[in-house]
Amino acid sequence: MYTPTRRDFLAGATVSAATLAGCSSSDSAGTPTGLTDLSLAGAELLSGLAAPVDVVVPRAEEYFVVDQMGTVSYLDGPDASPATAVDLTDRMTEPDGERGLLGMALHPEYDGSGRAYLRYSAPLRDRMPSEYSHTFVLSEFEVADGSIDPDSERVLIEIAEPQGNHNAGAVGFGPDGYLYASVGDGGAGNDQGTGHVDDWYDAVDGGNGQDVTENLLGSILRVDVEDSGSDRPYGVPEDNPLVGEDGLDEQYAWGFRNPWRFSFGPDGRLFVADVGQNSYEEINVVEKGGNYGWNVREGRHCFRADSCPTTGPDGEAFVDPIIEYPHDGDGITGVSAIGGYLYDGQSIPALRGRYVFADYVAQGELFVATDGNDGWSMDTVPVSGIGSQVLSFGETPAGELLVCSTGESDGAVHRVRRA
Repeated sequence: MYTPTRRDFLAGATVSAATLAGCSSSDSAGTPTGLTDLSLAGAELLSGLAAPVDVVVPRAEEYFVVDQMGTVSYLDGPDASPATAVDLTDRMTEPDGERGLLGMALHPEYDGSGRAYLRYSAPLRDRMPSEYSHTFVLSEFEVADGSIDPDSERVLIEIAEPQGNHNAGAVGFGPDGYLYASVGDGGAGNDQGTGHVDDWYDAVDGGNGQDVTENLLGSILRVDVEDSGSDRPYGVPEDNPLVGEDGLDEQYAWGFRNPWRFSFGPDGRLFVADVGQNSYEEINVVEKGGNYGWNVREGRHCFRADSCPTTGPDGEAFVDPIIEYPHDGDGITGVSAIGGYLYDGQSIPALRGRYVFADYVAQGELFVATDGNDGWSMDTVPVSGIGSQVLSFGETPAGELLVCSTGESDGAVHRVRRA
């Protein structure tokens, strides 16, 4: 069986080959109870896509599917013919590598109409450095009856992106009603080069992951879409950790490389998969004001140094990932962590309360993380009937899982069930 190399992966034409990169070895000691004989399968919901990178299910049997190439498809029922909810290709930069239409969220009050929030890559704005790559855009749109009005766009956030990669792209509302967005470190390698600022850590030049004052890169953002400030079209929650401190108010947590996908568990915990560079992938439970270590560390390991600090400049300890796994080694390996969900459905009892995710190159497998008495452990579960490369996950209102994947032919979205 052909397994893509990291070089192949980074050279691909869609997010399926580039948005990602990183892994770490499991702390698992044996297969957790209930997983030994579990096998999963995919039931196709929608196919014919280039690179499905997000699926949002606001109500039972209502689906919005995001294609990186610039469109959102709408299905009113699993057997319905898809319709185009919106096409944003006319305002995007070329959707290649890790750029494109990357994420979507619906306002918590959506009831068939309301507001949608879309995250996409746009051409570089005139006010931005000419040597930069493109613009991070997060915008609000009006949505009704499965149609998103492109003329209703209200741009909330624009960020100058120095390089074409490490764009992250996840957006979602937390249980607090605020909108969260993940932002990569600006691209290139090592968090260095054009657009990567000086930081407090001298062992590695740059960069944005450890800076909280110069730009919003390498962070999880948290904003209030119901409010606005005098100089911005959104509000900032008063309890954001850097409000009144030395730093940019929108930042909720930092120290990330490429937090491609995140999700909130039914208990309110925020799970973030951060794609590593050459050695380790990591899954984090993110806390307000937490520093997750990049580029001082990759996973739990010093990055490009024999020794490194265990705290940031404020004296606060780096937050360890709950799971890490390596790119090379014995057991579970990969190259790009694809964040999933803490399973809360009924159809697969063995997964309840466990975090289900994937790696881009883990063909025929999904990963399962279990929180036990000795910390988190990680195992694999076989899955059939989906594409060979997983790009993203979704969740129904009933807590059942959807998986977005691609492979030898086109991209598709599948419902996950027991085989």
